[in-house]
Amino acid sequence: MAKIERVEILMVNLVPKVVRTDAIQSFVSQETPMVRITDSDGAVGVGYSYTIGTGGHSVVELLARSLAPRLIGRDPAMIEQIWKDLLFATHATAVGAITALALCAIDTALWDLRCRRAGRPLHQEAGGAQERVRLYTTEGGWLHLETPALVDDALAAKAAGFGGCKIKVGRRPQEDVARLSAVRDAVGGDFEIMTDANQAFAVDEAIRRARLYEPIDIAWFEEPLPAEDLGGHVRLSAATTLPVAVGESIYSLSHFREYLQREACSVVQADVARIGGITPWLKVAHLAEAFNVAICPHFLMELHVALTAAVPNGRWVEYIPQLDDLTSTGMTIADGHAIPSDQPGLGIAWDWEKIDRLRVEGASRVVA
Repeated sequence: MAKIERVEILMVNLVPKVVRTDAIQSFVSQETPMVRITDSDGAVGVGYSYTIGTGGHSVVELLARSLAPRLIGRDPAMIEQIWKDLLFATHATAVGAITALALCAIDTALWDLRCRRAGRPLHQEAGGAQERVRLYTTEGGWLHLETPALVDDALAAKAAGFGGCKIKVGRRPQEDVARLSAVRDAVGGDFEIMTDANQAFAVDEAIRRARLYEPIDIAWFEEPLPAEDLGGHVRLSAATTLPVAVGESIYSLSHFREYLQREACSVVQADVARIGGITPWLKVAHLAEAFNVAICPHFLMELHVALTAAVPNGRWVEYIPQLDDLTSTGMTIADGHAIPSDQPGLGIAWDWEKIDRLRVEGASRVVA
């Protein structure tokens, strides 16, 4: 039985290729903590996580000081056991973002190792429900862009075979309506338009906005309220015909259960990094399946393509290129669908020469 012998921790910082703004923030950098686990047979698994500009060094220190030392000597096949033990070891800082991001880096590395040892790709090892998943784009829908740019991007996405596009909302109400209406008029009724408020509204404003958006027939109203406002989401969901989407800012399986039980959402957008890894992500996906709710994960398309294909209720992958500067090949796209890799592991072709050039100084650790 193989044992974990070495854990390498590092971080790279990626600058987005386009300006990314929403109703509450600008996405100016992507700190990417990475973990490389080696077992006594010489097998290696690589995992990663991310932040949008703050907290990356905290994730690295939590990994190096508290989590990675607990891996040495463990059986890497016991992923569920390891995840539970690490969560308990950090119970004073959970549930929350820094702990979840650190757990994800380890958990994804362990799943990569499992898949490589089994000789199977992640989408098969984790379930094998679908061979491809529909793709929508967010890259041309940022809040700072003016209406003609939104229209041009949506038309280009439709021509390229994408099934939809996401447009950020959070300007004045009628301005948002005008922007969305212009895109709808341009793309017609057979192309989905998602909207995302990034938790910007109070419940009264969210209900008002939903009423204004309903005639445009949008695919969903994403993060209309702060994620902790469960009661507000219940009120909003009861007040609108629009699907309400939540999940990127939820860090616990139990919190998703509460949303689903109280009919506070109709689309689940669990983020594998923010929920703490593949192990809890799959539980969220199957929980949503039990409620007949689709899972359409947030960001991390290079990893989520395999996870959405692994489960029967995976409906959309969000196109935001993330790892081009760290990989030798990108995600496969065909006919507006994301295609999971058929290679053993997570399906991400890491380029270690590129990674080594982009390492953040002072953020590398080795635990053995």
